[in-house]
Amino acid sequence: MGKKNFAGNSGGSSSGSDDRETPIYRTLYESPLLSATDYKCCAQRNGPRVPEEQSENNSIVLMRHGCFVRHFGKRRVAADVNHAVFFSKNSVYRVSHPTDHGDRGTRFLVAPRILKEIISEFDPSVKDHLEQPFAFDSITCDRQIFRRHRELVQRLENAAENPLEHLWADVTVLQLIADILESAFKKHRQPLKVRRQSTKTDHAEKTEFAKEYLADKLSESITLSLIAREVGASPFNFARIFQEQTGLPIHRYLTLLRLRASLERLSDGNDDLTSLALDLGFSSHSHFTDVFRREFGETPSDFRRQSSIKTIREISKNLIA
Repeated sequence: MGKKNFAGNSGGSSSGSDDRETPIYRTLYESPLLSATDYKCCAQRNGPRVPEEQSENNSIVLMRHGCFVRHFGKRRVAADVNHAVFFSKNSVYRVSHPTDHGDRGTRFLVAPRILKEIISEFDPSVKDHLEQPFAFDSITCDRQIFRRHRELVQRLENAAENPLEHLWADVTVLQLIADILESAFKKHRQPLKVRRQSTKTDHAEKTEFAKEYLADKLSESITLSLIAREVGASPFNFARIFQEQTGLPIHRYLTLLRLRASLERLSDGNDDLTSLALDLGFSSHSHFTDVFRREFGETPSDFRRQSSIKTIREISKNLIA
């Protein structure tokens, strides 16, 4: 990972260093709740670099290529594509590369208040060490985490061609981070907190209010922060409550709400698909078409054409009768 601190800047340099040892950063996604950044380091095989590096934030890195080693004094911790790596704020280390292949991965930063809330589910004592909430350096990721990470990166990288919904991105990344942290605490045998449950009535009321809000705001850009604030809950807690109550992630629920709302309007012969797409909160005609096809196996135009044929047949039957 060579000579990087995880504030998005390069770390210190030493004599003889070259551009291959300086990581390249590229923002994949950013919102008020979190960010996902692609990094690529082309460093060749080397020993522990000097000077030392220091993490400026609490971050989690999921590896996609290569390997690097962090040296904490005499202790060394290797990270490769099988690992999720934890960088605690203000931790000091040196980096070496055991191969000539460099390394590449995705760095996730979560707003401190959200990170605290997630970790408190597994470690109630986090309030006593907020600055350094991670009790571990890395964990081995199971195949599901690895697959979800790869699919997430691919989706974020294709956002230009396939428009990205911030609601989907926030919920998906937060859930991935929560699952990584839960796995880490279990594997490192940290005490798991029994989740404090609000009353069923409170959860149901928040969910029903959210459903009403979504139905009223179909054409608007809806963020996780916004709707959580409207129902009076934190973003992470609200996302979990909503899925527990409905059986669906909120972004999936909203997508189905929009798509199913489109069916009736298409059946009524709506001719302007671009206007319909925008009215239902899709970013464009093509975005609407792609999502519609994935859900129903045909395009909106095909559906509208078939609906028109059925309508004509029904009219003909009535006329004959």
